[in-house]
Amino acid sequence: MAALSPMMQQYFEIKNQHPDKILFFRLGDFYEMFYDDAVLASKELELTLTGRDCGQAERAPMCGVPFHSYESYVARLIAKGYKVAICEQMEDPALAKGLVKRDIVRVVTPGTVIESSMLQDDKNNYIASIYIKDGCAGVCFADVSTGTAHTTCLTGERLGAEIISELCRFAPREILFNSEILNYKDVTHYIKQQLACAVELMEDDRYQSEECTHEMQLQFGEDCEKNTGLKCGSPAFYALAVLLSYLKETQKKGVERLKTVHNYAEAQYMQLSPVTRANLELTETMRGREKRGTLLWVLDKTQTAMGKRLLRNWIEQPLVNVNAIDDRLDGVEELFGDSVTRAEIIAALAPIFDIERLMTRTVYGSASPREIYSLAVTCQQLPQLRQLAGSFHGAELVGIVADIDELADIKEMILSAIDENAPASLKDGGVIKPGYNSEVDELRDIVHGGKGYLTTLEAKLKEETGIRTLKIGYNRVFGYYIEVSKSFTDQVPQNFVRKQTLANAERYITEDLKQLENKILGANERLAVLERQLFEDLLHSISEQLPRIQRTASGVARLDVLAALAEVAVKNNYVKPQVDEGDELEIVEGRHPVIEQMLRGALFVPNDTMLNCGDDRMLIITGPNMAGKSTYMRQTALIALMAQIGSFVPAKSCRTGVVDAIFTRVGASDDLAAGQSTFMVEMTEVAEILQYATRKSLVILDEIGRGTSTFDGMSIARAVVEHIADRETGIGCKTLFATHYHELTDLENSLDGVKNYNIAVKKRGDDITFLRRIVRGPADDSYGIEVAKLAGLPDEVTSRAKEVLKVLEASAPNADRVTQLNFDNFEKFAEKPVPSALVERLEAVDVETLTPLEALNFLYELKKTLAEG
Repeated sequence: MAALSPMMQQYFEIKNQHPDKILFFRLGDFYEMFYDDAVLASKELELTLTGRDCGQAERAPMCGVPFHSYESYVARLIAKGYKVAICEQMEDPALAKGLVKRDIVRVVTPGTVIESSMLQDDKNNYIASIYIKDGCAGVCFADVSTGTAHTTCLTGERLGAEIISELCRFAPREILFNSEILNYKDVTHYIKQQLACAVELMEDDRYQSEECTHEMQLQFGEDCEKNTGLKCGSPAFYALAVLLSYLKETQKKGVERLKTVHNYAEAQYMQLSPVTRANLELTETMRGREKRGTLLWVLDKTQTAMGKRLLRNWIEQPLVNVNAIDDRLDGVEELFGDSVTRAEIIAALAPIFDIERLMTRTVYGSASPREIYSLAVTCQQLPQLRQLAGSFHGAELVGIVADIDELADIKEMILSAIDENAPASLKDGGVIKPGYNSEVDELRDIVHGGKGYLTTLEAKLKEETGIRTLKIGYNRVFGYYIEVSKSFTDQVPQNFVRKQTLANAERYITEDLKQLENKILGANERLAVLERQLFEDLLHSISEQLPRIQRTASGVARLDVLAALAEVAVKNNYVKPQVDEGDELEIVEGRHPVIEQMLRGALFVPNDTMLNCGDDRMLIITGPNMAGKSTYMRQTALIALMAQIGSFVPAKSCRTGVVDAIFTRVGASDDLAAGQSTFMVEMTEVAEILQYATRKSLVILDEIGRGTSTFDGMSIARAVVEHIADRETGIGCKTLFATHYHELTDLENSLDGVKNYNIAVKKRGDDITFLRRIVRGPADDSYGIEVAKLAGLPDEVTSRAKEVLKVLEASAPNADRVTQLNFDNFEKFAEKPVPSALVERLEAVDVETLTPLEALNFLYELKKTLAEG
């Protein structure tokens, strides 16, 4: 078998170090891929598959992409979950002796992307690290593109559910974990089914105490515990340390950018399960997974990419600390009340670039000249922003002003060094501003005026020697030369050195001409090297100011979000909520923030809500489908959530006690991948609510028990209501409960704290009109057939349905009375012995297959059997 060529041997040496990654192997102006990588990449990127001689009989499969536009190709591979290793030429091929040295300069993974072309401006790109040991989990979420990390420790019996909650909150693109996570099947199932992100199982020996401590001290200094807020040896400490180690392996450089660590506790934020986040459509719709139609879509009037990301984080993480909430609300209120200053702040924010991510690329050394110039443009806006925000006196805005540094020195540094028309790429030249460096100016003069130098020298020599036929020429053998005709050779000065004799002339060189030749021929190359060096020095100087710039970016983002919330409040007629430590949720004329925006031009009917942990802790809401029950319940939850992120709310007035969690059970859906039916999904969600809701939670239940038979469903619904409403042995939290089981409306008379409400409907003959108004009392009918008619069922179908309904109602026992289940009588029945014949008949019947008429007849026969027994 023929030996591989030296270059292919080099390729395989590097590829074997990264077998699980697609290797982009630099060859001249292309990144090439070979063998299996080439076959895979050609399919995924729709590239032409070619071949290359590799020293063996068969040509190696090969495909490639231009190095100057590789980012778009890498982005497509990363989006599909692949990892890409970038192998660069480590020396100039023109100067290399033998095989060009090559090495991996970076491994791009879904969680380590920093290129703006591969990232969404309005969304963080997190990589997660999870370390589980002895029933505790350390969780770290880092955004490499902004240099920030969030860490926490989780404990308790529901560790798996808590990890899932955090994963849902941050939605990482990549996760590192130790082997212990394999024992938590619910977590691994969630990662596989819901996140579909890249995963990396880390070896257990990477979590050694000494190695982790050393890694943390290298990153955060000797006093790393104080600088991060993480206790040495805690699970979160190990999670962050291993993440840093992984980043250094993949990124090679720039990891020092990750300096900001936010160590938080679960109790700092409102708990929102994945189901609740989906049902409330906070950042993406349930159907299309789009931003339009979400709470984020309504509130996002931010001007900067940093503000967009921060607003998303606020929505994903509502606060539970009253003082922190009030600070935000006060900041919004000040901006709300000063339209002129708010408009000026918004205008001043508009030109500001994404300096958070720009600083990451600066530290990594990958920022472009145009991006660096944009940093100076941003700096020019900062004095005006500080002045405008400085006119307010609330704690939040005062803190923002303190954080925003005008960065005047950095602005001057950039403006003096970088040309305002700087190109997007350093290789294009023209980066350094004229007058910044004398050597650059001289080299440019030579490059652009080389012929002029030669003409000047030629004229000077003619004058000095008196040789009128003297001229300067060039060829590839000798370079530049002075040519003198034979008739004037006796006038040639002694410093002319003869290089060539022709039939009619002699050619000479001089020291001045040689120096000029060296300057002209090497000027382009030298200019490129010098500009790169000066630009890299500038990047280094800017990187040294990272803490100031990062703090400024944070202040600008917070100001952007507060101004956006104030602008939305003004335009949408929102009001400042009162937030306290009480248990009341009192909303006057509340509106759904999203639906009212989707219904532009149509009237949205507002509704009141009065909930507390006392007499109004459980509202049972009845009424027909499509009348607005779900909208009303969701708007209540959204208003509570908006108040706790520091936003004004769509209402005439609002007062709310802090809610520690929102739980929802809305709609029906199968989880076919997990083999769960609609009813199983429903019961799983209800079980989570009953297990984890507290007295300070807000619970939204919409139509539970409908996935099974009528009596089973009604029994479960009643039992759930009783447990949630019971303050002694149950939960006793604020709850909105929508149901079609009208029999449950009797609970108002038997359970403390339960109140009936319904959606008002106006009926004229066979037609109904939804008034969208929540009123006291139970619904007087289900209006199912009328709703079916509204939905477009043919008249002959709805007419037939009415006939069947009459027959069913007439054939039911005691048809002259409204058929209701009296649960109080169950206790009386329980005191009597049940006839064995009745038990046998109950055990034999398949309730799932009974029609409503058969069920009523069967119930009648059972009652008869019971009476005879």
